[in-house]
Amino acid sequence: MGSVRSRSVVLYTLLRLAFFLVPLGIMMLFPAFWGMWWLAVLFAALIGLSLSIIFLQKPRGAVSEGIYESQKRRTKKSAREIDEDIEDQANQAAQDD
Repeated sequence: MGSVRSRSVVLYTLLRLAFFLVPLGIMMLFPAFWGMWWLAVLFAALIGLSLSIIFLQKPRGAVSEGIYESQKRRTKKSAREIDEDIEDQANQAAQDD
């Protein structure tokens, strides 16, 4: 399952870069942006952000789910959560009997 997460991160990153670099490259073809390259970069960033919000919901969800799962595995349970788990197991065992 780890390869799925890393594949999602790589895919999402490459698509975000493409959504930025393609508009930037197209704008830099116009002589109007040659002197004001910073304006082309700003417009490309806005276009890339808009496209990624519209078209990358699924990869963004997969990446955020992977981040959540890794954080969930990394954090330790508090004493209260351990106690609640023990109580839940005891209640489940009592209900099963």
